[in-house]
Amino acid sequence: MTPTTSAAIDIVSTRALIAANPDVLLVDVRTPGEYESAHIAGSINLPLDQVDAHLQHIVAAAGGTMVIVCQSGNRAGQCQTRLAAAGATGATVMTGGMNAWIAAGAPVVRGHQRWSLERQVRLAAGGIVLAAVVASIWLPAARYVAGLIGAGLTFAALTDTCAMGMMLSKLPYNRPRNSTDAGHAVARLRDRAAR
Repeated sequence: MTPTTSAAIDIVSTRALIAANPDVLLVDVRTPGEYESAHIAGSINLPLDQVDAHLQHIVAAAGGTMVIVCQSGNRAGQCQTRLAAAGATGATVMTGGMNAWIAAGAPVVRGHQRWSLERQVRLAAGGIVLAAVVASIWLPAARYVAGLIGAGLTFAALTDTCAMGMMLSKLPYNRPRNSTDAGHAVARLRDRAAR
């Protein structure tokens, strides 16, 4: 299998690939908190917001097959685009992400359970809109806050980016003290590149 820039692989094929080739590089681009909740054994956690700073290490380690994992597939696709621009065109996105992996009953390493970043965005956006609508009873201009959140969500959907998600990913909740940091992930990537 020779992946291309827009390559994607389903859960069944990913499991078969891992079983047939233990040197498959699994890069999980979710937040450390999401990674701690559940991840694929042997995967490297390098959050999407840190990928650009470590592109050279990822590209150097990408000599073999690389599968990029996130919660649903969106962040993995963004990472794949960045890697392709840096010269690593062989990266493959696992379609459906960890949501599909877990739904398929595939094995995971579980830790302290945390909410996914997507769920946190829904809570934050919904909470702000609800608060703005309630506040607009006394302060009519508060409805503009709800409109701003709606515009932001529309922009996020059209551009496949999420500024609120990127801000939430930096909260201490999403970066637990005992989580692996980018330095650990980069060290594993360097070891892999040296092989």
